Amino acid sequence: MWEDFVKVVFHGANASTFHPGFAELLDTAHELVLLPDHLGSEADREAYATADVIIGIRFDDSFPTPRNLKLYQVPGAGYDGIRVSDLPVDADLCNCFGHEIAIAEYAMCALLSRHVPLGDADARLRKGDWKYWAGGPSGMRTELGNTTIGILGYGHIGKAIAQRAKAFGMNVHVANRSRPEDQSQIDAFHAIDDFREMLAHVDVVVNTLPLAANTTGLVDGKAFANMKPTAVFMNVGRGGVVDEEALFGASKDGLIAHAFIDTWYQYPGGPDAVTYPSRLPFHELGNITMTPHMSGWTHGTIERRRNVMADNVNRICQGLAPVNRIAK
Repeated sequence: MWEDFVKVVFHGANASTFHPGFAELLDTAHELVLLPDHLGSEADREAYATADVIIGIRFDDSFPTPRNLKLYQVPGAGYDGIRVSDLPVDADLCNCFGHEIAIAEYAMCALLSRHVPLGDADARLRKGDWKYWAGGPSGMRTELGNTTIGILGYGHIGKAIAQRAKAFGMNVHVANRSRPEDQSQIDAFHAIDDFREMLAHVDVVVNTLPLAANTTGLVDGKAFANMKPTAVFMNVGRGGVVDEEALFGASKDGLIAHAFIDTWYQYPGGPDAVTYPSRLPFHELGNITMTPHMSGWTHGTIERRRNVMADNVNRICQGLAPVNRIAK
């Protein structure tokens, strides 16, 4: 047993989302503290400095040094906002997932929208236009199941997308660092270093890779040049994995047919800030669907992540190792 009573700090708006219902998941009553993203007051800074557990998405030497920290818990998968070298040596760093179901549903919804024009059919019929009426040649549509998907990365998200793609009858190609033990959902495997060879053979390319030194800018101009001009590209990994200028150029110049982009290059400083997601005018392009990093944000994701994070607090209080530890 490490401690009977700990201070758990929820730092920022993102982390605070997981506070409702958190106390009920803990084995013991603990102090739960909500702090804003900007630690402007001395009281806020002291609360942060005396935390045993911090739940947050950003950490560097601009924040007070947490003197008692045993666990820094990221309430998501990506931890590129954490400067690992600044964390106390004896503090565990953990992340959590639970978003793969939501992201896979987003991906399939986006792809289906290219084949099942519900919105256009509805708008037309409200005007008496029966373009898509079965039996006529004008509204005949395509089927998702006749296409091939190429997935970059085969972690939690990649596996969930592959499973659903197979359920729709799609052929699934995967590019990953290591060959998966279970390849039941995969029709073709490619080493990640050879992912460009895959691109010419698929109709849809989905990036699910996290941002790291070896993935930054991985999908570049050469990659887009290797894709079919009819290809659909989707980014539900990290924005920086895809070269910003290359993506804009490929979309603007018609090297690809369409892009669904959910992860970006610049983000607002607050919830009400008006911020374009790139320094480039993606919003002026007609062949791109832009969404505000929403693919994994569902009630189910919140619940699954809250359960994992609360379990990690329980585990450290019992002297057990937390799950999803990240090597520092």
